[in-house]
Amino acid sequence: MKIVAKVAAALAVSTTLLAAPVALAEEKITEFRIGILGGENEADRLRSNQCLVDRFEKLLGVPVKLFPAADYAGTIEGLKGGNLDYAELGASGYSAVYLSAPDAVEPVLTTKQTDGATGYYSVMVARADSGIETLEDMKGKRMGFADPNSTSGYLVPSVAFDEMGLKLDEYFASTQFSGGHEQNVLAVLNGDVDGGVTWASGVGEWEEGYTSGNLRKMVDKGMVDMSDLVQVWKSPLIPNGPLVVRKSLPADVKQKVVASLKSMVTDNTECFYSAQGGEYADFVDVNHDFYKTIVEARRRKIEAKKAN
Repeated sequence: MKIVAKVAAALAVSTTLLAAPVALAEEKITEFRIGILGGENEADRLRSNQCLVDRFEKLLGVPVKLFPAADYAGTIEGLKGGNLDYAELGASGYSAVYLSAPDAVEPVLTTKQTDGATGYYSVMVARADSGIETLEDMKGKRMGFADPNSTSGYLVPSVAFDEMGLKLDEYFASTQFSGGHEQNVLAVLNGDVDGGVTWASGVGEWEEGYTSGNLRKMVDKGMVDMSDLVQVWKSPLIPNGPLVVRKSLPADVKQKVVASLKSMVTDNTECFYSAQGGEYADFVDVNHDFYKTIVEARRRKIEAKKAN
């Protein structure tokens, strides 16, 4: 961009700001709406995130409301339509928003694992008494995915299997979406599928469901005994999902929310654990660039589906 053009652009912005100082000063929010992804019992999701309601109401001075969606798509559509102000997404969920509404949200933070990594894994589990120990053992078996908009519960494993030359409709006897991560693990335990994918930090003890992720949450709730499961496959490292805010929120609101979340790591460790679903070391700053590889993977998946 030429210097003259840069100056002209700067002057245009300055003129706009000077012409409308009152409008900027009067921009306020009257409520703060938090979207919660599906895939877990609704009462549990509300309970886990209530501490955020209490925290943000004191911070922002407006009512804070939780909106638990029945599935991932509900939260994605809420963000695309500007009906939610904040949510925690998986990388694929963020990609779904970005690819159809690039100006709807912006990623601001993600979690850091206790080993310093900013990623997690898709893991495939089977019943310990099934005789299934490897991905090869799953050939001709029933496969469960969590949600079509889940990164670890569908996008990454499906892409990984494609790259291995494993066609889903040929390699497995059947595939199904179970409605979420919790439901997918229960489908494995109940014998509705032979193997299923979910998300886990991959750090810590298997018996505890690792340090964080769906397995850890299910262990904490007494829903699963890890000795009843075996891990048969693990993906490459996946970027931890982003905490996103509505892009059109006032800048001061976004700054307050981000600062509050960062301080929550040390000033309210119980809320940090509860809202994030396990043990993490910290939050770290992110932006769109951190998710470009997943956005591109999702874009290719969409294009391939259209071509078939």
